[in-house]
Amino acid sequence: MATKKISAAKFTNLKAGDKDQLISDGDSLFISIRSVSNGGAKSFRMAYRIGGEQKWLTLKAVALADARRERDTYKIWVSQGKDPGIERDLELERMRQQQLAEQGALAKLNARITVSGLFSQLYDTRLNRRKDCVEVKRMFDKDILPVIGELFVEDVRKQHITQITNPLVMRGVNVMANRVFSLTRQMFQFAVDQGIITANPTAGLSKAKIGGKETERDRVLNEAEIRALARQLPDAKFMKATECAVWIALSTLCRVGELSKAQWADVDMESGTWRIPEANSKNGKAHTIYLSSFALAQFKMLAAYATSDVWLFPSRDNTHHVCEKSITKQIQGRQTQTVLSGRSKHSQALVLPNGCWTPHDLRRTGATLMGELGVMSEVIEKCLNHTEENKVKRIYQRQELKTEQAAAWWLLGEHINLLIQKDNSNVVPITKKSA
Repeated sequence: MATKKISAAKFTNLKAGDKDQLISDGDSLFISIRSVSNGGAKSFRMAYRIGGEQKWLTLKAVALADARRERDTYKIWVSQGKDPGIERDLELERMRQQQLAEQGALAKLNARITVSGLFSQLYDTRLNRRKDCVEVKRMFDKDILPVIGELFVEDVRKQHITQITNPLVMRGVNVMANRVFSLTRQMFQFAVDQGIITANPTAGLSKAKIGGKETERDRVLNEAEIRALARQLPDAKFMKATECAVWIALSTLCRVGELSKAQWADVDMESGTWRIPEANSKNGKAHTIYLSSFALAQFKMLAAYATSDVWLFPSRDNTHHVCEKSITKQIQGRQTQTVLSGRSKHSQALVLPNGCWTPHDLRRTGATLMGELGVMSEVIEKCLNHTEENKVKRIYQRQELKTEQAAAWWLLGEHINLLIQKDNSNVVPITKKSA
């Protein structure tokens, strides 16, 4: 005979006594009442048998109706061969694991940073130590961050990278596209190294796929072009300082950035030397140039027109040196092959027969002339302030060849001077000499 269920009213009136009580509600459900001395608390227990073993389980419910529903659920589990006690523990563990996963996901979400934030980290820890940090930051601000700066780092995909580089390729500045791509790749590799992401979204892309394979520039001005340059420079209507910069670059083999940042304190007119400090040198090595009479004359001309006591090429407000790209841009602006509306009337003044040329081509031209004048390549490398690639030679052969360098610059200066004289019809072709 089945036990009759306890009514809600009777359940409410159940009181604790001197002893613990276990009152049946029927169908395996029991009401447990602790003795007064044990606190008199009420709870529900379920009796069930599984695997031939009698077991008891204290329910979570505190109301009679809820206890009956919980009991019914557990009876279904028992009919399926599941132990309610074990299943309930497993369910609690699953809930705990889900909570931990959700907490982890929330923490990860809160830790996510944008590409702009990533760039700030990269700049503060690495890029700001680079000599070209100003130019690098300019490229990020102009070409990279406006496209993907607001994206979360982990959301960036390959197509976002090409959205950065495609406009540059369409403009025809493929080398710039490759440089921007390299910077983008560096930034995301930094994110991988920092554990921000696990994979670099630039993987699978290459410069060859972005802007195409870059060819090594080998433009050298021949002697006829150097003579033409001397004739055409006045028509370019440069400031006298820029004219001097052209001849200094050719006769000293300096880099245009080194010249742009030069200070008068580093030029000694009496001894005829120009010292390029470590901070201005591309390879971080101080370099002394022994000025030929031709080069020294350019520095004296520059001094005669100087507007700053500090900088050879000052900014407009004389507070700093001119932008490192200023001289290059001025020269490029005088080599437009076609006359465009609204452009300077001097835009074709420096067009030469063999195509466009840059200040760096003047450095290459000067070195080539030295070689044709018979200067040993080892001396030319010293004049260029190149770092010796052979590690053993770099470590053990420390000779500076100062005398040989001075002679090489003198030979170069004398030859340039002959080439650009107004009446240069009698200039003798280069014959091999030694320095």
